Amino acid sequence: MTAGTGVITGWSISHSNADIDTIETACSRSDSEIIESVLDQSAVTEAVCIQTCNRVETYVVTDSSATGREALETVRPDVSDAAISELDHEGSLRHLMRVACGLESLVLGEDQILGQLRDAYLTARSMDAVGPVLETGLTKAIHVGERARSETTINEGVVSLGSAAVELANRETELASATAMVVGVGEMGTIAASALAPDVNQLIVANRTTEHAEHLVDALDGARAIGLDSLSDTIADCDIVVSATGSDTPIIDRSMVNASDDPTLLIDIAQPRDIAPTVGSFPGVELYDLDALESITAETTEARRGAARQVEEMIDEAIDRLLTQYKRKQADEVIAAMYEGAERIKQRELQTALSQLDAADELTAEQRETVESLADALVGQLLAAPTKSLRDAAERDDWSTINTALQLFDPGFEERPSRSDRSPQYSSPNTKPTAANAGITGSDASDDD
Repeated sequence: MTAGTGVITGWSISHSNADIDTIETACSRSDSEIIESVLDQSAVTEAVCIQTCNRVETYVVTDSSATGREALETVRPDVSDAAISELDHEGSLRHLMRVACGLESLVLGEDQILGQLRDAYLTARSMDAVGPVLETGLTKAIHVGERARSETTINEGVVSLGSAAVELANRETELASATAMVVGVGEMGTIAASALAPDVNQLIVANRTTEHAEHLVDALDGARAIGLDSLSDTIADCDIVVSATGSDTPIIDRSMVNASDDPTLLIDIAQPRDIAPTVGSFPGVELYDLDALESITAETTEARRGAARQVEEMIDEAIDRLLTQYKRKQADEVIAAMYEGAERIKQRELQTALSQLDAADELTAEQRETVESLADALVGQLLAAPTKSLRDAAERDDWSTINTALQLFDPGFEERPSRSDRSPQYSSPNTKPTAANAGITGSDASDDD
Protein backbone atom coordinates (compact mmCIF):
# COMPACT_ATOMS: atom_id res chain seq x y z
CA MET A 1 0.00 0.00 0.00
CA THR A 2 1.09 3.57 -0.58
CA ALA A 3 0.96 6.14 2.20
CA GLY A 4 -2.64 7.03 2.91
CA THR A 5 -4.25 3.96 1.34
CA GLY A 6 -5.76 1.05 3.22
CA VAL A 7 -8.98 0.23 5.02
CA ILE A 8 -9.85 0.18 8.70
CA THR A 9 -11.09 -3.02 10.33
CA GLY A 10 -12.06 -3.26 13.97
CA TRP A 11 -13.82 -5.14 16.72
CA SER A 12 -15.64 -3.89 19.81
CA ILE A 13 -16.59 -5.46 23.12
CA SER A 14 -18.76 -3.13 25.17
CA HIS A 15 -21.62 -2.93 27.67
CA SER A 16 -24.06 -3.10 24.76
CA ASN A 17 -23.18 -6.72 23.97
CA ALA A 18 -21.21 -7.98 26.98
CA ASP A 19 -21.52 -8.05 30.75
CA ILE A 20 -18.94 -6.68 33.15
CA ASP A 21 -17.22 -10.06 33.62
CA THR A 22 -16.70 -10.40 29.86
CA ILE A 23 -15.31 -6.88 29.60
CA GLU A 24 -12.94 -7.62 32.49
CA THR A 25 -11.70 -10.71 30.66
CA ALA A 26 -11.18 -8.71 27.48
CA CYS A 27 -9.08 -6.11 29.36
CA SER A 28 -6.34 -8.61 30.20
CA ARG A 29 -3.74 -6.79 28.05
CA SER A 30 -2.74 -3.13 27.94
CA ASP A 31 -3.38 -0.84 24.97
CA SER A 32 0.31 -0.74 24.10
CA GLU A 33 0.67 -4.53 24.24
CA ILE A 34 -2.22 -5.00 21.82
CA ILE A 35 -0.89 -2.34 19.45
CA GLU A 36 2.60 -3.85 19.49
CA SER A 37 1.19 -7.29 18.79
CA VAL A 38 -0.80 -6.29 15.71
CA LEU A 39 1.93 -4.02 14.35
CA ASP A 40 4.34 -6.96 14.38
CA GLN A 41 2.30 -8.36 11.50
CA SER A 42 3.56 -7.19 8.11
CA ALA A 43 0.03 -6.66 6.78
CA VAL A 44 -0.79 -4.04 9.45
CA THR A 45 0.36 -0.46 8.85
CA GLU A 46 -1.60 1.36 11.59
CA ALA A 47 -3.36 0.40 14.82
CA VAL A 48 -5.17 1.86 17.82
CA CYS A 49 -6.73 0.35 20.92
CA ILE A 50 -9.39 1.91 23.17
CA GLN A 51 -10.00 0.52 26.67
CA THR A 52 -12.38 2.04 29.23
CA CYS A 53 -14.50 0.64 32.04
CA ASN A 54 -17.24 -0.16 29.52
CA ARG A 55 -15.43 -1.13 26.34
CA VAL A 56 -12.40 -2.70 24.66
CA GLU A 57 -11.89 -1.89 20.98
CA THR A 58 -9.06 -2.49 18.53
CA TYR A 59 -8.69 -1.10 15.00
CA VAL A 60 -6.08 -1.87 12.33
CA VAL A 61 -5.33 -0.57 8.85
CA THR A 62 -4.54 -3.14 6.16
CA ASP A 63 -5.06 -3.57 2.42
CA SER A 64 -8.48 -5.23 2.84
CA SER A 65 -11.11 -6.05 5.46
CA ALA A 66 -10.31 -9.76 5.16
CA THR A 67 -6.64 -9.11 5.96
CA GLY A 68 -7.66 -6.86 8.83
CA ARG A 69 -9.90 -9.52 10.35
CA GLU A 70 -7.05 -12.04 10.17
CA ALA A 71 -4.74 -9.59 11.94
CA LEU A 72 -7.30 -8.87 14.66
CA GLU A 73 -7.74 -12.60 15.34
CA THR A 74 -4.27 -12.59 16.88
CA VAL A 75 -5.40 -10.25 19.67
CA ARG A 76 -8.95 -11.52 20.00
CA PRO A 77 -9.75 -12.06 23.69
CA ASP A 78 -11.10 -15.38 24.92
CA VAL A 79 -14.77 -14.42 25.02
CA SER A 80 -17.88 -15.64 23.22
CA ASP A 81 -18.52 -14.60 19.63
CA ALA A 82 -21.75 -12.93 20.73
CA ALA A 83 -19.78 -10.44 22.82
CA ILE A 84 -17.74 -9.12 19.87
CA SER A 85 -19.00 -6.73 17.22
CA GLU A 86 -16.92 -6.82 14.03
CA LEU A 87 -16.58 -3.56 12.09
CA ASP A 88 -15.61 -2.90 8.47
CA HIS A 89 -14.13 0.37 7.20
CA GLU A 90 -17.30 2.44 7.16
CA GLY A 91 -18.63 0.69 10.26
CA SER A 92 -15.41 1.50 12.14
CA LEU A 93 -15.54 5.18 11.20
CA ARG A 94 -19.21 5.48 12.14
CA HIS A 95 -18.69 3.60 15.40
CA LEU A 96 -15.73 5.81 16.39
CA MET A 97 -17.87 8.91 15.84
CA ARG A 98 -20.71 7.41 17.89
CA VAL A 99 -18.26 6.57 20.68
CA ALA A 100 -16.80 10.09 20.62
CA CYS A 101 -20.28 11.62 20.79
CA GLY A 102 -21.29 9.45 23.76
CA LEU A 103 -23.98 7.59 21.81
CA GLU A 104 -22.35 4.24 22.66
CA SER A 105 -21.79 5.03 26.35
CA LEU A 106 -23.62 3.51 29.29
CA VAL A 107 -24.62 7.06 30.20
CA LEU A 108 -25.77 8.59 26.91
CA GLY A 109 -23.74 11.66 26.01
CA GLU A 110 -21.24 11.34 28.87
CA ASP A 111 -18.19 13.54 28.47
CA GLN A 112 -15.38 11.31 29.77
CA ILE A 113 -15.30 9.08 26.69
CA LEU A 114 -14.15 11.95 24.47
CA GLY A 115 -11.04 12.42 26.60
CA GLN A 116 -10.48 8.66 26.74
CA LEU A 117 -10.64 8.44 22.94
CA ARG A 118 -8.20 11.31 22.65
CA ASP A 119 -5.83 9.57 25.08
CA ALA A 120 -6.03 6.33 23.05
CA TYR A 121 -5.19 8.29 19.90
CA LEU A 122 -2.19 9.96 21.57
CA THR A 123 -0.96 6.62 22.94
CA ALA A 124 -1.05 5.06 19.47
CA ARG A 125 0.66 8.10 17.96
CA SER A 126 3.43 7.90 20.55
CA MET A 127 4.05 4.33 19.37
CA ASP A 128 4.23 5.41 15.70
CA ALA A 129 1.06 3.41 15.10
CA VAL A 130 -1.09 6.19 13.63
CA GLY A 131 -0.69 6.94 9.94
CA PRO A 132 -2.78 8.92 7.44
CA VAL A 133 -5.84 6.66 7.53
CA LEU A 134 -6.33 6.54 11.31
CA GLU A 135 -5.13 10.14 11.69
CA THR A 136 -7.97 11.30 9.50
CA GLY A 137 -10.57 8.99 11.05
CA LEU A 138 -9.69 9.57 14.71
CA THR A 139 -9.29 13.33 14.48
CA LYS A 140 -12.60 13.54 12.62
CA ALA A 141 -14.31 11.44 15.32
CA ILE A 142 -12.92 13.69 18.06
CA HIS A 143 -13.99 16.79 16.14
CA VAL A 144 -17.55 15.48 15.71
CA GLY A 145 -17.64 14.56 19.42
CA GLU A 146 -16.73 18.15 20.30
CA ARG A 147 -19.40 19.49 17.96
CA ALA A 148 -22.05 17.20 19.46
CA ARG A 149 -21.45 18.67 22.90
CA SER A 150 -21.23 22.29 21.80
CA GLU A 151 -24.14 22.27 19.33
CA THR A 152 -26.65 19.96 21.06
CA THR A 153 -27.84 19.16 24.60
CA ILE A 154 -26.54 15.58 24.44
CA ASN A 155 -24.45 16.02 27.62
CA GLU A 156 -26.96 17.79 29.85
CA GLY A 157 -27.90 16.13 33.14
CA VAL A 158 -26.22 12.91 34.34
CA VAL A 159 -23.15 12.76 32.12
CA SER A 160 -20.79 10.28 33.80
CA LEU A 161 -20.69 7.06 35.76
CA GLY A 162 -19.58 9.08 38.77
CA SER A 163 -22.66 11.31 38.70
CA ALA A 164 -24.90 8.32 37.89
CA ALA A 165 -23.58 6.59 41.00
CA VAL A 166 -24.45 9.63 43.11
CA GLU A 167 -27.93 9.74 41.59
CA LEU A 168 -28.38 6.08 42.54
CA ALA A 169 -27.17 6.78 46.09
CA ASN A 170 -29.64 9.66 46.37
CA ARG A 171 -32.49 7.31 45.48
CA GLU A 172 -31.43 4.58 47.88
CA THR A 173 -30.61 6.57 51.01
CA GLU A 174 -30.98 9.94 52.72
CA LEU A 175 -27.87 11.87 51.72
CA ALA A 176 -28.28 14.72 54.20
CA SER A 177 -27.66 12.47 57.20
CA ALA A 178 -25.22 10.07 55.52
CA THR A 179 -21.51 9.55 55.89
CA ALA A 180 -20.12 8.80 52.44
CA MET A 181 -16.75 7.60 51.26
CA VAL A 182 -15.32 7.76 47.76
CA VAL A 183 -12.40 5.41 47.07
CA GLY A 184 -10.07 6.57 44.30
CA VAL A 185 -9.39 10.10 43.05
CA GLY A 186 -9.26 9.44 39.32
CA GLU A 187 -11.70 11.10 36.98
CA MET A 188 -14.80 9.13 38.05
CA GLY A 189 -13.90 9.26 41.74
CA THR A 190 -13.38 13.00 41.56
CA ILE A 191 -16.75 13.49 39.87
CA ALA A 192 -18.49 11.33 42.47
CA ALA A 193 -16.81 13.12 45.38
CA SER A 194 -17.61 16.55 43.96
CA ALA A 195 -21.26 15.58 43.48
CA LEU A 196 -21.60 14.06 46.96
CA ALA A 197 -19.79 16.77 48.94
CA PRO A 198 -22.59 19.41 48.99
CA ASP A 199 -25.32 16.91 49.99
CA VAL A 200 -23.89 14.45 52.53
CA ASN A 201 -23.31 14.97 56.23
CA GLN A 202 -19.67 13.88 55.98
CA LEU A 203 -17.44 12.92 53.07
CA ILE A 204 -14.31 10.79 53.27
CA VAL A 205 -11.95 10.41 50.31
CA ALA A 206 -9.66 7.38 50.30
CA ASN A 207 -6.72 6.83 47.97
CA ARG A 208 -3.55 4.76 47.81
CA THR A 209 -1.54 7.99 47.79
CA THR A 210 -2.97 10.04 50.64
CA GLU A 211 -1.47 13.27 49.29
CA HIS A 212 -3.62 12.95 46.16
CA ALA A 213 -6.74 12.50 48.30
CA GLU A 214 -5.77 15.54 50.36
CA HIS A 215 -5.40 17.59 47.21
CA LEU A 216 -8.99 16.74 46.25
CA VAL A 217 -10.53 17.35 49.69
CA ASP A 218 -8.88 20.76 49.86
CA ALA A 219 -11.41 21.81 47.22
CA LEU A 220 -14.35 20.12 49.00
CA ASP A 221 -15.81 21.79 52.07
CA GLY A 222 -15.69 19.55 55.15
CA ALA A 223 -14.21 16.44 53.52
CA ARG A 224 -11.27 14.51 54.91
CA ALA A 225 -8.65 12.26 53.33
CA ILE A 226 -7.40 8.81 54.32
CA GLY A 227 -5.08 6.20 52.84
CA LEU A 228 -6.22 2.76 51.70
CA ASP A 229 -4.57 1.26 54.77
CA SER A 230 -7.38 2.85 56.81
CA LEU A 231 -10.11 1.57 54.52
CA SER A 232 -11.11 -1.45 56.59
CA ASP A 233 -11.52 0.59 59.79
CA THR A 234 -13.50 3.33 58.04
CA ILE A 235 -16.06 1.37 56.02
CA ALA A 236 -17.98 0.37 59.16
CA ASP A 237 -18.76 4.05 59.82
CA CYS A 238 -20.00 4.76 56.29
CA ASP A 239 -23.54 4.67 54.94
CA ILE A 240 -22.40 5.02 51.31
CA VAL A 241 -19.21 3.85 49.60
CA VAL A 242 -18.48 4.64 45.95
CA SER A 243 -15.35 2.89 44.70
CA ALA A 244 -13.55 3.84 41.49
CA THR A 245 -9.86 2.92 41.65
CA GLY A 246 -7.62 1.46 38.97
CA SER A 247 -6.69 -1.59 41.01
CA ASP A 248 -6.27 -4.90 39.16
CA THR A 249 -7.80 -6.82 42.07
CA PRO A 250 -10.67 -6.11 44.52
CA ILE A 251 -9.71 -3.80 47.37
CA ILE A 252 -12.90 -4.39 49.43
CA ASP A 253 -13.90 -7.90 50.52
CA ARG A 254 -16.21 -9.50 53.10
CA SER A 255 -13.62 -9.23 55.88
CA MET A 256 -13.81 -5.44 55.69
CA VAL A 257 -17.62 -5.18 56.07
CA ASN A 258 -19.53 -5.65 59.33
CA ALA A 259 -23.14 -6.70 59.79
CA SER A 260 -25.35 -3.81 60.83
CA ASP A 261 -29.02 -2.95 61.30
CA ASP A 262 -28.39 0.11 59.16
CA PRO A 263 -27.72 -0.91 55.55
CA THR A 264 -24.46 0.06 53.91
CA LEU A 265 -24.76 1.07 50.26
CA LEU A 266 -21.75 0.03 48.15
CA ILE A 267 -21.50 1.22 44.53
CA ASP A 268 -18.66 -0.22 42.46
CA ILE A 269 -17.96 1.77 39.29
CA ALA A 270 -14.45 0.42 38.74
CA GLN A 271 -13.25 -1.83 35.94
CA PRO A 272 -11.94 -4.34 36.98
CA ARG A 273 -14.16 -4.53 40.06
CA ASP A 274 -13.02 -2.89 43.31
CA ILE A 275 -15.53 -4.76 45.48
CA ALA A 276 -15.64 -8.56 45.61
CA PRO A 277 -19.08 -9.77 44.42
CA THR A 278 -19.46 -11.92 47.55
CA VAL A 279 -19.74 -8.74 49.63
CA GLY A 280 -23.23 -8.28 48.21
CA SER A 281 -24.49 -11.37 50.05
CA PHE A 282 -23.41 -9.99 53.41
CA PRO A 283 -26.33 -9.05 55.74
CA GLY A 284 -27.03 -5.33 55.76
CA VAL A 285 -25.13 -4.63 52.53
CA GLU A 286 -26.57 -3.39 49.24
CA LEU A 287 -24.03 -3.78 46.44
CA TYR A 288 -24.45 -2.19 43.00
CA ASP A 289 -22.03 -2.51 40.09
CA LEU A 290 -21.88 -1.04 36.57
CA ASP A 291 -24.69 -3.26 35.33
CA ALA A 292 -26.98 -1.87 38.03
CA LEU A 293 -26.61 1.68 36.72
CA GLU A 294 -28.68 0.83 33.66
CA SER A 295 -31.89 2.06 35.28
CA ILE A 296 -30.32 5.49 35.80
CA THR A 297 -28.94 5.61 32.30
CA ALA A 298 -32.24 4.48 30.77
CA GLU A 299 -33.91 7.61 32.13
CA THR A 300 -31.05 9.76 30.84
CA THR A 301 -31.38 8.16 27.42
CA GLU A 302 -35.07 9.02 27.28
CA ALA A 303 -34.44 12.64 28.27
CA ARG A 304 -31.76 13.02 25.62
CA ARG A 305 -33.51 11.21 22.80
CA GLY A 306 -34.11 14.39 20.79
CA ALA A 307 -30.50 15.50 21.12
CA ALA A 308 -29.34 12.03 20.13
CA ARG A 309 -31.30 12.29 16.87
CA GLN A 310 -29.54 15.58 16.12
CA VAL A 311 -26.18 13.95 16.78
CA GLU A 312 -27.06 11.00 14.52
CA GLU A 313 -27.78 13.43 11.67
CA MET A 314 -24.48 15.18 12.36
CA ILE A 315 -22.66 11.84 12.16
CA ASP A 316 -24.43 10.86 8.92
CA GLU A 317 -23.27 14.07 7.26
CA ALA A 318 -19.73 13.72 8.59
CA ILE A 319 -19.49 10.09 7.44
CA ASP A 320 -20.58 10.97 3.91
CA ARG A 321 -17.95 13.70 3.65
CA LEU A 322 -15.26 11.58 5.27
CA LEU A 323 -15.82 8.58 2.99
CA THR A 324 -15.70 10.85 -0.06
CA GLN A 325 -12.45 12.33 1.24
CA TYR A 326 -10.93 8.88 1.80
CA LYS A 327 -11.95 7.66 -1.64
CA ARG A 328 -10.62 10.76 -3.35
CA LYS A 329 -7.33 10.48 -1.47
CA GLN A 330 -6.99 6.77 -2.21
CA ALA A 331 -7.62 7.25 -5.92
CA ASP A 332 -5.30 10.26 -6.10
CA GLU A 333 -2.41 8.41 -4.50
CA VAL A 334 -2.79 5.42 -6.79
CA ILE A 335 -3.06 7.69 -9.83
CA ALA A 336 0.02 9.61 -8.66
CA ALA A 337 1.95 6.32 -8.46
CA MET A 338 0.71 5.41 -11.94
CA TYR A 339 1.81 8.72 -13.45
CA GLU A 340 5.16 8.64 -11.68
CA GLY A 341 5.82 5.14 -12.99
CA ALA A 342 4.82 6.19 -16.49
CA GLU A 343 6.97 9.29 -16.23
CA ARG A 344 10.05 7.20 -15.39
CA ILE A 345 9.44 4.96 -18.41
CA LYS A 346 8.78 7.96 -20.67
CA GLN A 347 11.98 9.73 -19.64
CA ARG A 348 14.06 6.60 -20.18
CA GLU A 349 12.64 5.85 -23.63
CA LEU A 350 12.66 9.53 -24.63
CA GLN A 351 16.35 9.85 -23.87
CA THR A 352 17.06 6.69 -25.86
CA ALA A 353 15.10 7.97 -28.88
CA LEU A 354 16.67 11.45 -28.76
CA SER A 355 20.14 9.96 -28.53
CA GLN A 356 19.49 7.81 -31.60
CA LEU A 357 18.07 10.74 -33.57
CA ASP A 358 20.98 12.95 -32.56
CA ALA A 359 23.40 10.28 -33.74
CA ALA A 360 21.82 10.28 -37.20
CA ASP A 361 21.46 14.04 -37.52
CA GLU A 362 21.67 16.54 -34.68
CA LEU A 363 18.19 17.71 -33.73
CA THR A 364 17.24 21.34 -33.46
CA ALA A 365 15.70 22.69 -30.26
CA GLU A 366 12.31 22.82 -31.97
CA GLN A 367 12.58 19.20 -33.08
CA ARG A 368 13.56 18.05 -29.60
CA GLU A 369 10.59 19.96 -28.17
CA THR A 370 8.26 18.31 -30.70
CA VAL A 371 9.46 14.82 -29.75
CA GLU A 372 9.13 15.58 -26.02
CA SER A 373 5.61 16.99 -26.53
CA LEU A 374 4.68 13.84 -28.43
CA ALA A 375 5.89 11.68 -25.54
CA ASP A 376 3.93 13.77 -23.04
CA ALA A 377 0.79 13.60 -25.16
CA LEU A 378 1.05 9.83 -25.55
CA VAL A 379 1.40 9.32 -21.78
CA GLY A 380 -1.50 11.67 -21.04
CA GLN A 381 -3.82 10.05 -23.57
CA LEU A 382 -2.87 6.50 -22.63
CA LEU A 383 -3.44 7.15 -18.92
CA ALA A 384 -6.65 9.21 -19.25
CA ALA A 385 -8.90 6.17 -19.37
CA PRO A 386 -7.12 4.30 -16.50
CA THR A 387 -7.28 7.50 -14.42
CA LYS A 388 -11.04 7.68 -14.80
CA SER A 389 -11.39 3.95 -14.12
CA LEU A 390 -9.34 4.22 -10.91
CA ARG A 391 -11.41 7.13 -9.61
CA ASP A 392 -14.56 5.14 -10.38
CA ALA A 393 -13.03 2.10 -8.66
CA ALA A 394 -12.33 4.12 -5.52
CA GLU A 395 -15.93 5.31 -5.43
CA ARG A 396 -17.03 1.66 -5.63
CA ASP A 397 -14.38 0.52 -3.07
CA ASP A 398 -13.01 -1.78 -5.81
CA TRP A 399 -9.67 -2.60 -4.21
CA SER A 400 -8.87 -5.37 -6.67
CA THR A 401 -8.64 -2.85 -9.52
CA ILE A 402 -6.67 -0.36 -7.42
CA ASN A 403 -4.13 -2.91 -6.20
CA THR A 404 -3.69 -4.29 -9.71
CA ALA A 405 -2.91 -0.78 -10.93
CA LEU A 406 -0.36 -0.35 -8.15
CA GLN A 407 1.38 -3.57 -9.14
CA LEU A 408 1.48 -2.55 -12.80
CA PHE A 409 2.72 1.00 -12.36
CA ASP A 410 4.61 0.89 -9.04
CA PRO A 411 6.51 -2.41 -8.80
CA GLY A 412 8.02 -1.51 -5.42
CA PHE A 413 4.73 -0.72 -3.70
CA GLU A 414 4.68 -3.95 -1.73
CA GLU A 415 7.96 -3.16 -0.01
CA ARG A 416 6.52 -2.14 3.33
CA PRO A 417 8.73 0.30 5.27
CA SER A 418 10.24 -0.77 8.55
CA ARG A 419 8.73 0.52 11.78
CA SER A 420 11.55 3.04 12.11
CA ASP A 421 10.78 4.45 8.67
CA ARG A 422 7.05 5.03 9.21
CA SER A 423 7.09 8.33 11.04
CA PRO A 424 8.40 10.51 8.19
CA GLN A 425 6.09 8.79 5.74
CA TYR A 426 3.08 9.15 8.01
CA SER A 427 3.90 12.54 9.46
CA SER A 428 0.81 14.17 7.99
CA PRO A 429 -2.65 12.93 7.04
CA ASN A 430 -2.69 15.44 4.19
CA THR A 431 0.13 14.11 2.01
CA LYS A 432 -0.51 15.19 -1.58
CA PRO A 433 0.60 13.28 -4.69
CA THR A 434 3.47 14.87 -6.56
CA ALA A 435 2.37 14.12 -10.11
CA ALA A 436 1.01 17.51 -11.10
CA ASN A 437 0.08 16.32 -14.57
CA ALA A 438 -2.36 13.85 -13.04
CA GLY A 439 -4.73 16.67 -12.18
CA ILE A 440 -4.87 15.55 -8.53
CA THR A 441 -6.25 17.60 -5.68
CA GLY A 442 -6.52 16.87 -1.96
CA SER A 443 -8.45 18.18 1.02
CA ASP A 444 -7.80 18.56 4.70
CA ALA A 445 -9.90 16.54 7.17
CA SER A 446 -10.93 19.70 9.02
CA ASP A 447 -12.46 21.25 5.91
CA ASP A 448 -15.57 19.09 6.13
CA ASP A 449 -17.19 20.60 9.18
